[in-house]
Amino acid sequence: MIVANAAIPEAFQEGPGDDLALFDVSVEAGRVALVEPAAGQGGDIDARGGILVPAFVDMHTHLDKGHIWPRQANPDGTFMSALQATGEDRVAHWSAADVRARMEFGLAAAYAYGTAAIRTHIDSIPPQDDISWPVFAEVRAAWADRVTLQGVSLMNAASMAEDLGPLFDKITGFGGLVGAVLTPEADIAERIRRLLVTAEDRGLDLDFHVDETLDPSVNVLEEVARQAIAVGFSGTITCGHCCSQMARPEADAARTLDLVAEAGLAIVSLPLCNLYLQDRHAGRTPRIRGGTLVHEMAARGIRVAIASDNTRDPFYAYGDLDMVEVWREATRVLHLDHPVGLWPRAFSTTPAAIMGLAEHGRIAPGAPADLVLFSARHSTELFSRPQIDRTVIRAGAVIDASPPDYCELDALWTSPR
Repeated sequence: MIVANAAIPEAFQEGPGDDLALFDVSVEAGRVALVEPAAGQGGDIDARGGILVPAFVDMHTHLDKGHIWPRQANPDGTFMSALQATGEDRVAHWSAADVRARMEFGLAAAYAYGTAAIRTHIDSIPPQDDISWPVFAEVRAAWADRVTLQGVSLMNAASMAEDLGPLFDKITGFGGLVGAVLTPEADIAERIRRLLVTAEDRGLDLDFHVDETLDPSVNVLEEVARQAIAVGFSGTITCGHCCSQMARPEADAARTLDLVAEAGLAIVSLPLCNLYLQDRHAGRTPRIRGGTLVHEMAARGIRVAIASDNTRDPFYAYGDLDMVEVWREATRVLHLDHPVGLWPRAFSTTPAAIMGLAEHGRIAPGAPADLVLFSARHSTELFSRPQIDRTVIRAGAVIDASPPDYCELDALWTSPR
């Protein structure tokens, strides 16, 4: 197959600027064979100057929480209400069948929209861990030919036992990564150190939820960086959210980011969910918008990815794991434009590298022919419409890009546990 006259952003051609150059992309045996300057001829698919990007990599999601909103809404849209509502739904409804149905619905949507790899956090508070992790392993195997799936445990570090060995054994036994919510308890430095030492001894990466608040006094991110430097951590530590940096004094935030860069931490920003949750007070317009200091991080060489986070659950009432929506809205909210520069990589190439998925996020000879083609020819066209007419190519073949119908989940709202 040849995709002719496709506009590939410079970010995916090792260029530094905003230009779009026209290429012909030849595909053989499910992989990219050649990427050559467009010859001006038609191919099996004539892109007619439409933008072509690698399939998306969504590295921070919650597939096990997804789509519970119809039976467990958030009464006021706040973070604390989301925690309570999700906990109530987990206890009442999260059987293996329920978790599987919602996970697979989310994966079907993401696949249709052009996502090739996903990392999902999995609520791992006992006894839910004994339900959700076996389901995750089965779903990962069932979807292996469509979506590369990684799992990360999710619980508050304050609830973890001092001996982390059994936790690591259980999670890695299912092929997962250990993660945690890090909150500013008095002993958080020691808890972080134990997590890092245990992971370092086992040669494992870590993925944390950090500073999901706009309280400027909260700065666990800096403690993660300090402990990573002290331990000499050699793997990848990903810190998601990091919202409090938006509210901290410039000089203080700069000091923290210098340490983050020195420690080699990777950051993932979740602007859609954090826009929904942060600075929410009844009857008051929000003043500070959700996100983190992505430009300041990138300027220091810190790897920054941008991802979906929650979908239709108490933490975010909307979303459908469509990375085009995430890309479009993040561009507006975080000003990833003028210049666009390398920011398109934040939705595919960079998260793929952080996740250790070397083949993903590239349009180059030898890479999987996992591509998304738009009729849009410029960024203003791409971000002005929802791109429902995109062409999704997986392993060199055009797939049906129709997301699943919500009615497929209707039985979950009426059936008992």
